[in-house]
Amino acid sequence: MTIVTPRGLKSRLKGAHGSQGLALGALLLLGGLAIAGPWGVLAWGENLQLLEQRTAQITALRDEKARLENLNALLHPDHADPDLVGELLRRNYNVVHPDEIVLTLDD
Repeated sequence: MTIVTPRGLKSRLKGAHGSQGLALGALLLLGGLAIAGPWGVLAWGENLQLLEQRTAQITALRDEKARLENLNALLHPDHADPDLVGELLRRNYNVVHPDEIVLTLDD
């Protein structure tokens, strides 16, 4: 049994099914990217872990910066801390007075 359709109706129906299939494919692709894409649900945990690592690195760098700023302030040429200057000279250049005894602690 054949269905008799007006001229062009059959081709229009095929075109409608093709565009629906294309739209469905696009929706499936977007859904897949929303789940497994680089910004999807599965990447969320990895991004949180990376954020925690970066936060820890920033905290460590801020602590190091504060330590170096303090050292810089203690070594300012106008008002250098004499104890720190002496310690650095002894440590870096092995400079000691003749009447001093040097004790080293091995870890």
